[in-house]
Amino acid sequence: MNFNKNSRSALINPIQMAQLIKNESVQVLFTHVAFPVSYVSKLDKPAFIPDSLFFDFDNVFVDKNSGLPHTLPTPEKFAAEMSKLGISNEATLIIYDDQGSFSAPRVWWMLTIMGHKNVYVLDGGIQAWIDAGFAVETELKKDVTNTHYQCRFNPNLQVTKEDIKRTLFNHERVVVDARSTARFNGIEPEPRPGVRSGHIPNSLNLHYAKLLEDGKFVDKTKIKTLFAPALQHQNKPLSFTCGSGVTACILALAAHEIGVDNWAVYDGSWSEWGADTDYPIE
Repeated sequence: MNFNKNSRSALINPIQMAQLIKNESVQVLFTHVAFPVSYVSKLDKPAFIPDSLFFDFDNVFVDKNSGLPHTLPTPEKFAAEMSKLGISNEATLIIYDDQGSFSAPRVWWMLTIMGHKNVYVLDGGIQAWIDAGFAVETELKKDVTNTHYQCRFNPNLQVTKEDIKRTLFNHERVVVDARSTARFNGIEPEPRPGVRSGHIPNSLNLHYAKLLEDGKFVDKTKIKTLFAPALQHQNKPLSFTCGSGVTACILALAAHEIGVDNWAVYDGSWSEWGADTDYPIE
């Protein structure tokens, strides 16, 4: 399948990615987060797409003063780190990870909210690239030239706990939780100490794993079916939450793929809400 840049899809396959790399100014970003996920990697040693840069949202692209695991940094901090990584505002960016399509959607959201144009996720990650027969390297690219990256922050793609609490009982927004059903229902304890079990009142549950199959996003028809309970509330904005803001972005990317634009990510997610006893739970 040839790549169509006029398509609104942010997901690309390896052949389309290779085509982009050949014909455009592309920078490739590898990301990883140390979460236990159901995806089982077939890799027995590190493997990266040639010239990949490491986008580290665990330790670098994060607000370390927030007290939360993966809080989005300020645009100023984000721009400074992008500049040090050698990223150009004009480049087409392609993100992939080594856990299928698990953490790359988080980076897609971060780049999108910071105003970068032409951002894509390699569906299926490094394994899809290898399965398509393309070459890999054993190390990431480290020799970079600093740039002067600039952000154009879009606040509409993010909600705070105050935003959600303010509309909690008037049903102005639909909150969709990407955690497992057991965690959502408070049956399974939270992995982080000091965080209560349960969920935000009146929220819906859509486990992110239902949107992925063998590390790739399911087809759009299935995505629409899975989103049907949330989309029956016509014209109401969707707010995506999870444990710490990572898998909520899988829901955000899936929504984007089926043409839903009225959404935002609750970055603090349950790590923040569940730890604050002033905020109600079910």
